[in-house]
Amino acid sequence: MNDDENATVLLVDDEPALVSLYSAYLEDRYEVRTATDGEEALSVADGSVDVALVDRRMPGMNGEDVLRELCAAEIDCRVAMLTAVEPTADIVEMPFDDYRTKPVDRPELIGLVEVLIERASYDERSQEFFALASKKAALEIAGETSTTAYETLCDDLESIRTDLDNHLDAVGAEAAFSDLA
Repeated sequence: MNDDENATVLLVDDEPALVSLYSAYLEDRYEVRTATDGEEALSVADGSVDVALVDRRMPGMNGEDVLRELCAAEIDCRVAMLTAVEPTADIVEMPFDDYRTKPVDRPELIGLVEVLIERASYDERSQEFFALASKKAALEIAGETSTTAYETLCDDLESIRTDLDNHLDAVGAEAAFSDLA
């Protein structure tokens, strides 16, 4: 992962005007690559991409397909779905880190990229926690909370929270007694 100033952001949306707008929001802070379809996105994605912002609904290869292909290519970047599609329970199984419903303004987009860059420095379990928390929030905002997938998501989130709390307690105890050893 590059530091914040040298981070590379991939914008993928089938609406060229949005790609241009979002690129203008970000290009003074990040290296920005753009694509207006899934195939083009995969052709410009490589290991130097730190953050990918992917539209969910695109003709041809949709955002879910792009996510799967990024994972299959082992491109280790943080991914946000940036879409007009309201979330449903099917997002629980998708491998992304955040879900935002368009439109987004400049401060929100910059903030999203900053958060995703920060999360890249977290351990894998913490990244998983925040990805699940994002999915939970998206489903709650959309009113999609009465499904088995949502309940399972909440259970998984609580399990990870407990694991992280236990780990932090153990690390804190080790640090507290390290001077005595």
